[in-house]
Amino acid sequence: MTVELHEILIKDLVNGYVDHQEEGVYGYGGKLNIRPKYQREFVYKDKQRDAVIDTVRKNFPLNVMYWVKNGDNYEVLDGQQRTISICQYVKGHFQINAMAWDNLTDDQQEQILNYKLMVYFCEGTDSEKLDWFRIVNIAGEKLFEQELRNAVYTGTWLIDAKRYFSKSGCAAYNFAKDYINGSAIRQDFLETALTWISGGNIEGYMSKNQHEPNANELWLYFQNVINWVKVIFPEYRKEMKGIAWGELYNKYGAEKYNSAEMEKEIKRLMMDDDVTKKSGVYPYLLTKYEKYLNIRAFSESQKRAAYEKQEGICPVCKDRFEIHEMEGDHITPWSEGGRTETCNLQMLCKNCNRRKGKK
Repeated sequence: MTVELHEILIKDLVNGYVDHQEEGVYGYGGKLNIRPKYQREFVYKDKQRDAVIDTVRKNFPLNVMYWVKNGDNYEVLDGQQRTISICQYVKGHFQINAMAWDNLTDDQQEQILNYKLMVYFCEGTDSEKLDWFRIVNIAGEKLFEQELRNAVYTGTWLIDAKRYFSKSGCAAYNFAKDYINGSAIRQDFLETALTWISGGNIEGYMSKNQHEPNANELWLYFQNVINWVKVIFPEYRKEMKGIAWGELYNKYGAEKYNSAEMEKEIKRLMMDDDVTKKSGVYPYLLTKYEKYLNIRAFSESQKRAAYEKQEGICPVCKDRFEIHEMEGDHITPWSEGGRTETCNLQMLCKNCNRRKGKK
């Protein structure tokens, strides 16, 4: 990673400044992308904005800024709002204490235009830039992981993907907000979809598709996942939100299921007090792995009572053990209707209990 410190005059920074809103903000003779599409559209409050201009007018130092070098062009990594505040003031977009740019004397204007900004130019590989982005703050906050990835793999594919997954009221939010946790504008929906389609290798998928013309593959896949869920489990419950549906779809999407029978089983499990993780009902019905249900364990007092009744003897191997060397076991397994009740409890040594669990 190459990081070089440069002094940039404000008059060079504001040269060619344009603000096309969502289409981008540019300066430095058109070479500097001040608001890359991966940046948060954070807006300074008047007090913060005025403080930037006051600092410049007093010739005090501003905090260092960071630009990413891409060939002959640059993108602002850190310092977006300071940059915009300076450019807007010089272009007459606002005034401070009734003093607009045109109200300043020639020498006051010249002082501002010749003010030197301290800017680090950063250049390197994608992985190096990703490491660097993890260090630098944007508007005082660390970027989330998906925001970091967006900064590295920006391109035609990402622009289209964000259209589906990253805007307030975007298509993915309207289609799947009841099934996905998080916020679209904070990239949670995009990150979720990418996790699912890539099997967890998000950066590999984004790198491969960075220069593709659109994100159709991702959007179609995402719709397939959610539609599959809605068909298999047509009665919605709040416990369905936040489940790793894509991972389940990747493994079990080709299987045939009876939705009516599934609904009966869901109702039964939702009413079962031994099932302590109700959201686990759905992956359990697809996988048959009881770990998703977090079956209620026997209490310490129940296990102590059973241990004393057995006098520390394991009923399988017939050896005696200390209580910490034993575990509570359902005599009749939960999957066969056994309850987490004292009458269905036996204490087994750890080896016998583990062997039983593998059967």
